[in-house]
Amino acid sequence: MTLAVALTDDLATCFALRRTVFIDEQGVSEAEEMDGRDGEAHHLLATLEGKPVGCARILFKGETGKIGRVCVLKQGRGRGIGAALVKACVDHIATLPGMTRAELGAQTRAIGFYEGLGFTAYGPEYDDAGIPHRDMERAL
Repeated sequence: MTLAVALTDDLATCFALRRTVFIDEQGVSEAEEMDGRDGEAHHLLATLEGKPVGCARILFKGETGKIGRVCVLKQGRGRGIGAALVKACVDHIATLPGMTRAELGAQTRAIGFYEGLGFTAYGPEYDDAGIPHRDMERAL
C-alpha cells in the first residue's frame, strides 16, 4: 500500500472528497460544509496508490492550528489513512512559527480515535451540522 499525505492546492479534489463523505454520506448541508473559509486554510490530501482517498484542512488562530474537515472515502477506511492525515496536520502545524497547540472538533463517535493520536477532549458536547461533537486539543 503506497499512501502519501501532502499539502495541496487542489481544492477541487478536496471538495469532491468532502462532498462524498460529509454531504452525501453524513447528510451535512452544502451551506454548512462549504463555509467560505477554505481560502484561508492549509489543505492536505491523502492518496493511495496515486488516487485521492482523503483530505483535511487547517485553520489558524493565534498559536493554535485547528484541524478540520478530516475525511476518508469509505473504501479507504480502516487502513490508517485518517490517522496519517491527522498526524501530517499536527506535523505541519508544528513547523509553523509560534504554533503551540493543535485542536479539532471531533464527532463524539471518533473521540477514541483522536485520543489515540494524543488529543484530549475538553468542554461540553455540542451539535455541529446535526452530529454530536466535542472539542479536543493537544500541545505541540
